[in-house]
Amino acid sequence: MTYFRISEAARLIGVSDDTIRRWATDGLLEASIDESGRQVVSGASLAQRTLELAPPRDDDEPVRRSARNRFTGIVTAVERSGIVAQVELQCGPNRVVSLMTAEALDELGIEIGSRATAIVKATTVIIETAR
Repeated sequence: MTYFRISEAARLIGVSDDTIRRWATDGLLEASIDESGRQVVSGASLAQRTLELAPPRDDDEPVRRSARNRFTGIVTAVERSGIVAQVELQCGPNRVVSLMTAEALDELGIEIGSRATAIVKATTVIIETAR
């Protein structure tokens, strides 16, 4: 089983170290002490807690999409160059960059500080892990 130190667990899901410690104390995360004497939480319990905190899917939404990867965040940068624009979102710990037409930028009313959702549909998704 995979275990994470408190700070690493917090960084993975975008919460504070204190939040992870509180969840462990409250029994919301499976915690133990590693061979170095540090508190760790199980990866399985962290994954379960993350799913519990995920916003519910809105099945009443008027539009259905085949794309499942949705990242909601705040617009942190907008660059316009002629007929194209680049928009950067900070979605929790993740930075998402989108290229679009300048016309789409205007139609969507995107500006720094706006809330936006990036919807990603990719034919290739690469996953890596540490050795």
